[in-house]
Amino acid sequence: MRFTIDRFEGEYALVELGSGHILDIPKAILPPEAKEGDIVSLRIEEEETEERRRRIQRKFDSLFSKD
Repeated sequence: MRFTIDRFEGEYALVELGSGHILDIPKAILPPEAKEGDIVSLRIEEEETEERRRRIQRKFDSLFSKD
């Protein structure tokens, strides 16, 4: 997903989605150097997500193992 920073208002950034809709998001989740007119990409980190799921599953399994 990509969006364009339209403007900042207080603690929020108003961003324009590809559909033309405007959305308010907390400014704190953007990179500190972000400025009006910047195009920002949002993506899922699939490998890191899967590794985190495996790590959590191992912890869960160790709680209920009969070793």
